[in-house]
Amino acid sequence: MIPYLLRRLVYLGPVWLGISFIAFALSSLSPGDPARLTLQRQLDRQPTAEEVTRARQDLGLNDPFAVRYVQWVGQAVTGDLGTSYRTGEPVLGALLERFPNTLRITLLGLGGAVVVALPLGVMAAVWRNSPLDHLSRIVSLLGASMPSYWVAYLLILLFAVRLHMLPVAGRGTWQHMVLPATTLGLATSASLMRLTRSEMLEVLGQDFVRTSRAKGLGPRAVVVGHALRNALIPVVTVAGMRFAGLLGGAVIVETIFAWPGIGKFVLDSIFDRDYPVIQGFVVFMGTVFLLVNLVVDLSYGLLDPRIRLGHR
Repeated sequence: MIPYLLRRLVYLGPVWLGISFIAFALSSLSPGDPARLTLQRQLDRQPTAEEVTRARQDLGLNDPFAVRYVQWVGQAVTGDLGTSYRTGEPVLGALLERFPNTLRITLLGLGGAVVVALPLGVMAAVWRNSPLDHLSRIVSLLGASMPSYWVAYLLILLFAVRLHMLPVAGRGTWQHMVLPATTLGLATSASLMRLTRSEMLEVLGQDFVRTSRAKGLGPRAVVVGHALRNALIPVVTVAGMRFAGLLGGAVIVETIFAWPGIGKFVLDSIFDRDYPVIQGFVVFMGTVFLLVNLVVDLSYGLLDPRIRLGHR
């Protein structure tokens, strides 16, 4: 385990550098002059050419691309992702301040998706071609087909406007998290349900399951103790990747529900051409994605003792 972990940590370095380079390059190639936009927002008027030139010099935008990238990535390694053009606060501090809000609704949405998807996927596989199986497939197909913004407005219309059960937007009590978390969790639960069903069907047809039944083990011991454990590795992989994807892709949901998370903050920065925030967000979420992927890989050895990480 330890050699495998050390090797994976070494591999993360080049991948992280690739993410940082792509983020910096795309921001540099984006249209618009951040110096002009920053001055226009500060002065509330069109800046003169001399003011724009001075601002570009102060921001280091006149330096060659390679010089700016080396300086920026050197600071990023130490945790300094720059300063926001829009707010003047450190980018890393702003992201860390808002990240817990995104993490809350993401964990709640993913947890609800797992609680719903695993039992339904297992039951659909055990009772194949039953009414429950057909119903679960229809529900999973609908859940995977509906866009998140459409689901969000449907939930608002039903639970906030018609039934007056939950608040529409903002942050306060736990009730404010229900609608955004449900929106995030629906599509994830649909994909996990379909994957759990397909993996369980494959495992239930293998020889060791038939042998377990022939030895007299009960249905629960066969399904939960043997079949489900062997079917969980692909499910855990997808759940981990969906978790990282939800953290970085919750911008639409956070905007609709006015949830003060990291996604809404970055969306406002995109409109204002706040390149340090955009670059910092890509690197920050890339780092989170790499760490989640590492944790998922390490969990394989716990789910299946036959897997020995670090040994071929």
